[in-house]
Amino acid sequence: MKKLQAISYLAPNWFGFYEAVLAYLDRVLGAETQLKQGECDPLLDPLILKDQLDLAFICGLPLIRYSQIVLDQLQPVVAPVMQAARYRNRPIYFSDVIVNADSDVIKFDDLAGKTVCYNDPGSNSGYNLLRHRLLQGRYPQPFFSKAIQSGSHQNSIRWVALGKVDCAAIDSVVLEQELQDFPELYQYLRVVEALGPCPMPPLVAAQHLGKSLIQEIQLALLEPDAELQIAMQRVGVKHFAAVELADYNAIADIYNAALKAGYESL
Repeated sequence: MKKLQAISYLAPNWFGFYEAVLAYLDRVLGAETQLKQGECDPLLDPLILKDQLDLAFICGLPLIRYSQIVLDQLQPVVAPVMQAARYRNRPIYFSDVIVNADSDVIKFDDLAGKTVCYNDPGSNSGYNLLRHRLLQGRYPQPFFSKAIQSGSHQNSIRWVALGKVDCAAIDSVVLEQELQDFPELYQYLRVVEALGPCPMPPLVAAQHLGKSLIQEIQLALLEPDAELQIAMQRVGVKHFAAVELADYNAIADIYNAALKAGYESL
């Protein structure tokens, strides 16, 4: 079997877990995998555009947007189901709107005129869901006094903790992992609202791998070995669930509704 080229377009604080997932696939498939952290928007990445990637951990928004342009290239395989009760034993996550612990903000309405940061305009949790919340609330534009791109969820978390900006919307799984890794952040942050839920970012496979191999990868991850289970427990993953592209249509609906209503920015 050829070497499988894999990439993660998701937050780096789970990169070690993705390495464990691919190491497991090495063991059960007898394949050699190579994983790297994505350095650009997946919609602009030549590796995807030229169909040179085999596997990818990717946000649901760029996945569904790309799949509506280029049909039958990327197939969702599995998505993690988190252990915490808020995830209801389903492959979902939330976007937690955070403020500084000392902020006078109590509810979402209080964010009017405040400064916000976001990881990337192509992010579902950091941008798309927040913009959808503005549409749902029928807030006048602009709602925030300033919106600044931070470059990552981790940067956004620290900007809020340091008081550099007033708020940010953070992938709940990323936030939970960051608080686990850096518990001192607890004293500086407070969640004022949870947006969502939305379908969990999946592991996708390129269709050029073939139906048989993709199914083998899926079945393997649905029945992880003891070593992978230890890695799963470390990040709070209960198990994997099979997912398909249609599961992510709701994200596209949210994205398109905001654009149709004229909410092109925060």
